[in-house]
Amino acid sequence: MFLAGAGGFGLSLVVFSKGAKAAAPPVDATFLFSCDIHACLISTEGLAPNCEEEGKTDASLLRHVAALNAISALDWPETIEGKPSGLAGAGTKIGRPLGLVLGGDITDDGGGQVREPREGRQLQQFQSRYEQAPGPHHIHVPVYVGLGNHDLDQDGPPPNVDWYRRELRDYVELTHRQTVFYKPPVPVANYDPLSDSYSWDWGGLHLVQLQRFGGDENKGAVSGLPWLKRDLSSFAVDGRPVVLFQHYGWDPFSIEVWDPAAKTFDDQGTGEPHWWSAGERQALLDHLKGYNVVGLFHGHEHDRVMTYRVGDIDIFKPKAAFLGGFAVVRVAGSFMDVAFGEAQDEPGRVVFTQAFSKRFD
Repeated sequence: MFLAGAGGFGLSLVVFSKGAKAAAPPVDATFLFSCDIHACLISTEGLAPNCEEEGKTDASLLRHVAALNAISALDWPETIEGKPSGLAGAGTKIGRPLGLVLGGDITDDGGGQVREPREGRQLQQFQSRYEQAPGPHHIHVPVYVGLGNHDLDQDGPPPNVDWYRRELRDYVELTHRQTVFYKPPVPVANYDPLSDSYSWDWGGLHLVQLQRFGGDENKGAVSGLPWLKRDLSSFAVDGRPVVLFQHYGWDPFSIEVWDPAAKTFDDQGTGEPHWWSAGERQALLDHLKGYNVVGLFHGHEHDRVMTYRVGDIDIFKPKAAFLGGFAVVRVAGSFMDVAFGEAQDEPGRVVFTQAFSKRFD
């Protein structure tokens, strides 16, 4: 059922579990999730076309950053729009999140509309706001980077057609992949240099970043599903809760296909998929069977908060970051709380708009 409210180098240091199955360690992890930042600055001359009209401005990003940094001092909401939130932790302090996980489209089109290899201003704009650093203009917690179609679909000029894709993928790798020779700023336990998927643990919670989507082979991408199979069988076979992140979801926008009658992409068509196919979606779900997947977070659609289910998996999507949206999540031993918020008005003001909570058996 769908419910909508109101997307290397060196040797990796990977440790795989061996021996007899052990009890999963305890779980109590609070983190932030956001998506669709769409950093849009491309030159000292100003914004790319249409960015200001769409709200993809530095002022919007600064307001978003201030709201995320304010979360640690807030309480889990007891009421939202005058109704009980239903959150297990309602009324208690949220505390400092362990990190911010991003669900893709960190840039508006990977480099710039100028389409010159020297353009990298959008990535620089993202870095100036969403890399951990002190002060009011930077995120104050570690940031786990994910990429989306806006980061990976832009072609550069021949012969540098993969320029922007390589720049963004290299950035993810340099941010997260640790080797015997290199310690990145936000190291993770298991990194796949082929697909740029990666995973890490916060206590007994296993988290997996799948980039555009698990199984992506678009624009020369290498499927991460073989890596995902090995990762889950090595790190989550003990039944610990698993949370996944990617850019595409199962919402009407993410699953739209070509409609020859309407001559557009929509969720009623019969033609080729716009983003990912039914077969690709099923292949990912097949790889998740038998594991304790407690949630999958995605982006891609900008305007709505979404909470829905695909099979036995709860799916979550906040509003786009450039519109102020995010989710704060707590996975504990007996429950999972998700509160959707928005950055509004003056810097640091947070308004909670929806909430989700479930208890574990």
